[in-house]
Amino acid sequence: MKYLKIGLALVILLPLLALGGLIAFDWFAQPREPDRQIFIEEASQYHVRIRRDNFGVPHMFGKRDADVAFGLGFAHSEDDFATIQEVTLATRGKLAALEGRKAAVTDYLVNLMDVWGTIDRKYDREIPYYVKDILNGYADGVNYYAALHPDQVAPGLLPVTGRDIAAGFVFKTPFFYGLDRELRKLTEPAPETKPQGSNGVAVSPLRSLDGATRLLVNSHQPYTGPVAWYEAVLESKQGWHVAGGFFPGSPFMLHGFNANLGWANTVNSPDLVDVYRLTINPANDNQYLLDGKWRDFEKKDAAIRVKIWGPIYWTFHREVLRSAQGPVLRTDHGVFAIRYAGMGEIRQVVQYYKLDKAHSLADWKNAMRLQALPSINYIYADELGNIGYVYNGQFPVRKPGFNWKGILPGDRSDLIWHHYLPFDREPQIWNPASGFVFNSNNTPFRATGADDNLKPKDFPAWMGIQTNMTNRAYRAEENYGSKLAFVDLTFQQYKYDLEYSPRSELADEIAEVENIGPGNDADLKQALAILKNWNRKTDIHNRGAALGVLMGLKVHPDEDGAPRKMAPLAALKESMAFLKQHFGRLDPEWGQLNRMRRGKYDLPIDGGPDIYRAVYGKEQKDGTFTAEGGDTLIMFVTWDRDGHVHARSIHQFGSATLDTKSPHFDDQTPLFVAMKTKPVYFTEEELQDHIQADYAPGERERGDDN
Repeated sequence: MKYLKIGLALVILLPLLALGGLIAFDWFAQPREPDRQIFIEEASQYHVRIRRDNFGVPHMFGKRDADVAFGLGFAHSEDDFATIQEVTLATRGKLAALEGRKAAVTDYLVNLMDVWGTIDRKYDREIPYYVKDILNGYADGVNYYAALHPDQVAPGLLPVTGRDIAAGFVFKTPFFYGLDRELRKLTEPAPETKPQGSNGVAVSPLRSLDGATRLLVNSHQPYTGPVAWYEAVLESKQGWHVAGGFFPGSPFMLHGFNANLGWANTVNSPDLVDVYRLTINPANDNQYLLDGKWRDFEKKDAAIRVKIWGPIYWTFHREVLRSAQGPVLRTDHGVFAIRYAGMGEIRQVVQYYKLDKAHSLADWKNAMRLQALPSINYIYADELGNIGYVYNGQFPVRKPGFNWKGILPGDRSDLIWHHYLPFDREPQIWNPASGFVFNSNNTPFRATGADDNLKPKDFPAWMGIQTNMTNRAYRAEENYGSKLAFVDLTFQQYKYDLEYSPRSELADEIAEVENIGPGNDADLKQALAILKNWNRKTDIHNRGAALGVLMGLKVHPDEDGAPRKMAPLAALKESMAFLKQHFGRLDPEWGQLNRMRRGKYDLPIDGGPDIYRAVYGKEQKDGTFTAEGGDTLIMFVTWDRDGHVHARSIHQFGSATLDTKSPHFDDQTPLFVAMKTKPVYFTEEELQDHIQADYAPGERERGDDN
C-alpha cells in the first residue's frame, strides 16, 4: 500500500513538475520588461499641448512635427490604448501570445509577408530622418502613456518603436485591396465577406451657388478595432496642420484636410494579386521548377508563441517558403506562390507624411508619384477650386496578350512582373466640365458626368480594372450628378440619402419575385404586396424596408462576381419566417430592427446596407440588428470663394473609444443617429472658446495645474 501511494503521488507530481518546468522555461526565454522610468525620461524631449474640445476631440499644438506626433500617440492611447497595443503586437507577429490560438493566423501572415525582413532591409535606408522623428515621437507618446498606466500593458509590448509604426503600414495596406481574401481562397473553401464600402464626393465652384469647393469624406469602417477612425487635429510650427481621420497606430492623417486641400478615400479592387501554381520536384519537395530548372525555396522558420491557458504558452513552428514569385503556400490542392502589389514596400509612411504636408495640387501629385500605397481611390479638392479623382494602385506591368485572371503557370519567369505603372498613367480625372467627381467602391469608368468619364479602351486589360457599380454609386449619379448648383445644405442632404436606386441589384431581385404568383399562400401574397408598395427607402418608420433589406442580404454574394447565396424567392420566404417569428408581422418598422447601441443609448437608426447612409448590423437573438459598421467618421469640408476652409464632422460614438466612464464614450451618438454634425475647430482661434481640457501629456496623471 505504501508503494502504491508513492506511485500515485509520482503520477500526479511528475506532470505537475513538467508543467512547472515548461512555464519556467518559457518565462526565462522571454525578454525582461524594461524600466518604465526610461520612457518617462524620454518624454521630456517633447513639448506639446493637448487641448480637447467640448466633444473630447484632441488638438495637438507643438513646435516640431515630432512634438505633435508624440501628443497624438499619448492622446490616442488615452482613448484607445488596448487597440494600439493589439495592433502593435499583431504587427510583430506576437498577438497569439496575448489572444491565443485565434490570433495565430495573423502571426503567421506577418511571417509569410516578410514584414520584419522588409523593415530590417529598408528602414534605415529608405525612411528619411524627419519621418523617423515622427514615427519615434508617436511611439514615445504610446510608451509614455504605458509607463504611467502599467496595469494596462501586456507583457512584451514595451518599448514600442518607430519601426513598429512603419511595420504596421507594411502589414496592413495590402489587405485594403483584398490580399487576405486571395490567400483565403487558396486555403479555405468559404469566401470572405467583401468590404462594406465608402463614399467620396467633390464638387467644384462650377456647381456651387456660392462659388465654394466642397468635399465629402465618408469612409465606411468597423465601429471599433484596428481600422476604426479616430478624429484629431494636429498643428506644428513646422507646417504640419491637418484635421481628419487616424487609425490606431498611425501618426499620419489618412484622409481629411489641411488649410489648402483635402481628400477622401474609398476602397478599390483592381487585380493586384497574381497566384502561380508551382511544379514541385518529385524527388525533393523543397524545390520548384522555373525555366526548366529546379530551384530551391528560400526557407525560414516561423516561431509562433501561443497562449494556451493562464500562464501556459507553447511555441509552434511553421515553415515559411518563398519562391522567385513571392511567398508560398502548401495546400491540400497544390503549392502556390503569391505576388502582390506592395510586396517589399516600406515607404507608405513617407507618402502619407508628404500628402499631409502638401499645400498645392502640384505638391499633392508629387506625393502620389512616390507610389508607395498599393491601392485606394482618392477624391481630391482644394482652395483654388481644383477637384479630381484617382483610381490609385501599384499596377503591375504585366506581359501583354496573356490571360492574367485565374491561376498562372509557375514555371515561367516571363510571367513574374517587377515594375509598376507610373502614377501619371493611372486612371484619373481632373477638373471635369461636369464639375463633380465621386466614388462609392465602383468602377472608375463611372466617376463624373457621362461626357467626362474615362474610357475602358484607354487602359490595358492586364491592369484588371473593376467594372462594377454599387447602389451608392447609382445614387451618387442620381443625386450629385443631377443637381446643378449646390450650397452646404443640399450637399449634406444627399450624403444622408436613404434610397435604393431603381437600377440597384436589390431592385432587380424585387422585380423577380413580383412576377411570381402567390397561389393560396396568404403570407406570400401580403409579402409581395409589401415589396410592390415599398418606396425602396430605409427610414426608421418605413414598413417595407425590413422585408426588402433582409431578402437582399440573403441573396447578395459575399464577394463581387460570386454567384448569389440564395434565390430571391427562397430568400423572401426565409425573411418572412424571420419577421413573423421575432416581430409577429411581415412589415415591422425598420427602426424596430435597425438599432444603434452604445453606452446608455439604444436608438433606431436610418439607413442600411449599400445605402448612402450606410449601416451594417449584426443580428441579435431578439431579431434586431446592432449597427457595427458603415458610416463612421463623416466630414463635410468647404473652401469658400476666397479659399478659406471650414468643416463639420461627426463620429458614430465619440473620442473615448474604450472609457465607458467618459462623457465622450457616446456623446456623439445621438447626433450621428439624427444625421447631424458638429463643427471642426481647425485653427487655434476657432478652438479658443470651446476648450474642455488643456494639458501636456502626463499632467493630469501627475496632478499638475493646467
